[in-house]
Parts: sequence; structure tokens; C-alpha cells
Amino acid sequence: MALGLVLTAMLVALSALALTQAWIACRPARVPSIFDATPARIAFLFDGERLVDASPSARALLPEGEDQRAWGRLMARFGPEFPNLAERLATLPRIGQVQIPSQPGTAPPLVLTAEHVSGLTRLTVDGGQTDLRSGEGDAASSAALQQEVMAQRAVLSRAPVLMWKEATDGSVIWANHAYLIRAVELLPEDEDLSWPLPRLFDQPATPASRLPRLKLQMPSGAEWYDLVRVPQGEETLCYALAADKAVQAETALREFMQTLTKTFADLPIGLAIFDRSRCLQMFNPALTDLTTLAPEMLIARPSLNAFLDAMRAKAMIPEPRDYRSWRKQLARLEEEASMGIFEETWSLPGGQTYRVIGRPHPNGALAFMFEDISHEMSRTRRYRADLELGQSVIDAVEDAVAVFSQGGQLVMSNHAYAELWQHDPQVLLSEASITTLCAFWRDHAATTLLWDDASDYVTSGGDREPWEGDVRLLDGRLVSCRFRPLTGNATLITFRVQVAATLATVKDSAPLGMLTA
Repeated sequence: MALGLVLTAMLVALSALALTQAWIACRPARVPSIFDATPARIAFLFDGERLVDASPSARALLPEGEDQRAWGRLMARFGPEFPNLAERLATLPRIGQVQIPSQPGTAPPLVLTAEHVSGLTRLTVDGGQTDLRSGEGDAASSAALQQEVMAQRAVLSRAPVLMWKEATDGSVIWANHAYLIRAVELLPEDEDLSWPLPRLFDQPATPASRLPRLKLQMPSGAEWYDLVRVPQGEETLCYALAADKAVQAETALREFMQTLTKTFADLPIGLAIFDRSRCLQMFNPALTDLTTLAPEMLIARPSLNAFLDAMRAKAMIPEPRDYRSWRKQLARLEEEASMGIFEETWSLPGGQTYRVIGRPHPNGALAFMFEDISHEMSRTRRYRADLELGQSVIDAVEDAVAVFSQGGQLVMSNHAYAELWQHDPQVLLSEASITTLCAFWRDHAATTLLWDDASDYVTSGGDREPWEGDVRLLDGRLVSCRFRPLTGNATLITFRVQVAATLATVKDSAPLGMLTA
């Protein structure tokens, strides 16, 4: 019985051994590497810039799956250690082999050997090897890792950003140079920096990743920071980003907005600013006074159409003929305001007169300004009425009258003047100067030097004395011309026809038959 069991066990063992040998014989053979004999040596084989093979130590220097970019990775890794690496490798197809020693001071010193054989490039790095069985890499890998650590330490120590690491209880267990400088400045006198490191900022009550802006009161003045916390396992990485310029900009903007708000509040012109979606974003108190709209309605940020509809309901917009034309007017108003050409004068049913101006603002916004010009329009109407009254007064004068300004420009004349000289100079006042009118008078009167004296009198300033003279028109009428100074160096010229002298002249010059008839 026991012998049978032993035989059975031996048969099972023999069957398992046979199956194992058969599996070994049938499995695909592993493609051998040309570097299997020297696994601890850093060696690469390239076809152009394509990686063909590499030793295990060499592959350890490349990230997994980076074979397609191995050449660029290799230049970035060894470029700082071997001077002019890329330039010297470019000469390899011509000279066949090149050896490049590492930079002075590299510990341990390394040598990169490059060979070009049968169109392939073989790169090897030598400089002392360690036993792989002890778990350590070669000297080149150790040097590269050491340089990377030193570079990271230099970056952290010279970073202008405050960085530190906190334990679970909130104690600071690591900090960079910028943090330590401020910690030392805040220490009391005769006290040295000790472990654990002091906290510059209070521990937050909530574990938020981004905290509100905090102020750090330094001896040289306040410093503002934006705090960012990043959990890393049971510890927390903390970053304090300088926010002094942001605080200054926000303070300047807030003060500017306060100044702008005060200025808008004191303006007598109503101001309404609509954003690109045509919703009211800003208005001043004068707008509520001019439009009689409730502040609550304006605070609710109505749309432009709702704003104008509310003004129409308050009879603060000229009443259109029908609603359709009103909507067309709204569309035209918005379009012209966006182009910066909208400017109208509204005569309201209540008797007020408003000047409304629309101007575009950046980002598609629109600004409307409402100005009450009722008093200005009243003064304009009164001034126009006074001018019409003055004109009617001089038109009632029998003598021909012409008034010239200090510069010699005709500013007023009457109907008697137009009838006497058979023209109306007020049709084109810009051309009615004393020079042009003297030339006209000279052409329609007998030769005389009076017109030269008249031109000099009108254009001269200072104290002037009244004077007069006579001229005879081409039709024989004798006209008495009188020159008088007015306020502001203006001049009044009157022309009066001497009727008796004119009749005598006509009687002397008429034929005898006509007088006896």
C-alpha cells in the first residue's frame, strides 16, 4: 500500500517536470539585448535620433515609454554635465569616435564616449560602477540624481514665494528661505530661531485649499498674501503668494470709484450706464430727479426698453404718434447711441426741455446723459424775442440804418436801408463788411472820398467823435450820412435823403418844356 503511494507520487512529479520542460521549450524566446553582458554600464544605441537599444542602467535614466523622445531627453540630461555635447556629437559621422569629459567639479568625473559604426550611434558613459546586487545604481545615475536634488533645493531656497510644510497638528516642519527670513525678522530681540519653526499665519478654521487674503505685519510695513494649502498625505504644503500690488490696485480702484461716485452724485446731469446686455448698471441721483423714476426701480437694474417704457409712462419722453413708431424710435436710439451719434432735444408735455446724448463705452456698454435745458431754452427764446423786437424797432425808423461791430462786420440794418440801396445785406451777413459795403456804395454814388473816411472810422478804436457828410446817388438824390460811435466800439451809420435839395436838383436839370407844362 505504501509502495503504491510512493510510485503514484513519483509519477505525478515526473509528469509535472515533463510539462514544465515542454512549456519552456514552447515559450517565445526573449530578444536579447546587446548590452546584457554589462548591465550596470550606461549605454545607448541610436539609429539617427531613434533609440534602438539601451542597457538597464541607461533605461533607468529615461521615463517609461519615452523611447521616441530619448535623444532629446538624453541631451537635456547630460547637456549641463558635458560641455558642447550636441555640437561635438554632430561631428561624429565625420570623425567616427569622440570622447567628452564632464565639467570640472563633477563628482565623480565622467567620460562620455560616442562611436559611429555602420550608421548607428553608440553612446556610453563611464566613471566608476557599483555593485547592482547591493541595490545601488552607477555613478552617472547617482550624479544626475544628486544634481537634480541640488537644483530643486536651489529653486526652493531662492523662490520669492513663502513655502512651508505643516504636520497634522499644524506645526511647521519645513520652510524655505523666504519664510525663514520673515520668521527671523519677527523674532523678539535676543532670541534665535529654534525648532519647531514659528508660525507666520494663524491656522485656518476650515481646510479650504484657497484662503482669504491675509496681512503679515512686518517691521518695515504690512505685507499682504494669498494663501494656498495643498494636502499631501497627512501633511499639508502651504504657499503664500505676495498680493501687495493687487491690494494697492484694489485700494486705488476703490478710491477712484468713491471719487467717481461722489462726482456723479453732484452732477446736475442725469447719467445712466447700460452694459452690453442693455441692463442698467450705474446711475446717479440726478437721474431720479430728472426722470421722476423711483430709485427702487432703477436699483433693480431694468433693461433699456423697460427704462424707456417707464419714462414714457411718466410722460418724460416726447409722445410718439403710435406704439409702432415708438418701438422704431427705441431701436434707432440704441443703434445711434452705439455709434456715438445720438443727440436729441426732447420737448416734454410738461413744458420741460431735455438734451439727451448717447455715447458708446468699452465692451459694448452705452451711456445716456439727460440734461434739463429748460432755462437755457427760455433764455434763448427771450434773446430771440429781444432781437426780433429790436429789429422791428429799427425797421420803424424812417432813416436808413446800418450798425457795424468793432471789427467792421454788419450786425443790423432796417427796411429803409434796403429800399434806399436796393439790396438787403442781411441775407449774407458773413460777406457784409464795411469794406464790401463801401465798395457797393461807391459804385452807386458820385465820386467822393467819404467812403474811405467811413471805412477808417468804423475800423478804428478809441475815442471817436460823431461826424457827417453828404453824397449824391447816381439817380440825383442827395443823401446825408451820419456816423455815430456806440458802446463796445460799434458804429451806427444813418442815411437820410434830402428831399428839398433833391427837388431843386431835379428842377434845375429838367428841360424847359417839362417845367411849363
